[in-house]
Amino acid sequence: MDIGNPIDFTGRAVLVTGGTKGIGAAIAGAFLAAGADVLVCGRSEPPELPGSGSRRAHFRAADVRDPAAAAALVDAAAERFGRLDVLVNNAGGSPDADAATMSPRFVEKVVALNLLAPFHLAQAANRIMREQPGGGSIINIGSVSAHTPQPGTAAYTAAKAGLLALTRALALEWAPRVRVNHITAGPVRTGSAASVYGEGGTTAVAGVIPMRRMAEPDDVAHACLYLAGGLAPYVNGADLAVHGGGEAPARFLAVRDGRSGSPGAEPDDRPFSSP
Repeated sequence: MDIGNPIDFTGRAVLVTGGTKGIGAAIAGAFLAAGADVLVCGRSEPPELPGSGSRRAHFRAADVRDPAAAAALVDAAAERFGRLDVLVNNAGGSPDADAATMSPRFVEKVVALNLLAPFHLAQAANRIMREQPGGGSIINIGSVSAHTPQPGTAAYTAAKAGLLALTRALALEWAPRVRVNHITAGPVRTGSAASVYGEGGTTAVAGVIPMRRMAEPDDVAHACLYLAGGLAPYVNGADLAVHGGGEAPARFLAVRDGRSGSPGAEPDDRPFSSP
């Protein structure tokens, strides 16, 4: 089968939610560089939109937690470009909170952003993609929290676990016209990473990842190009791990640090091994 250039998206239209900064901006930029027309959304327009060379993404303000706004966003992308080939559900996140004291409103907002919004957006995208030549691709950006919960993330973990299950359910229902896949993203070095992990914390985090570094936004973006492109026409319902191999087990770290006498030491290039 001749697939031509598998990362050539010329003439194809892409919608990236939360695409004005961080991982979303990198995803938008990667699709622009590959020739796609891209629409990004956010609560407000940034000073500079994602771009590649002279090409820039288009912007539409939207609160994707609102089902009507989510549907209108998808319709706007299709109207602007004449079709919609790729939806990347990237918008998400949550501040840490104690599960014992988090308010019902907090839980509802976290679940709305990380699970319900992708569902509503996917429904709207499917209605368009299933009727157009070539169908379409939906990519949900998930988190390692769906597989390995962390303290302070109960609502977020539950929502992201739901997103993974949703991906698999939609992949069953909407194939072969629309493929639905999931990316499990690990810690990513973005502009907000320092506020999450603290000054110097990213170095400590890198020390427990087998690849010895946090992901860069482009690592996630390139995975999106693969899942949406010509190399993955049979990939559907997949969970693609972009987390550098996960994290070393706590028992290994405890033994390693006990032997070295230097917890939190700078990462080196030694491979991980069982104690």
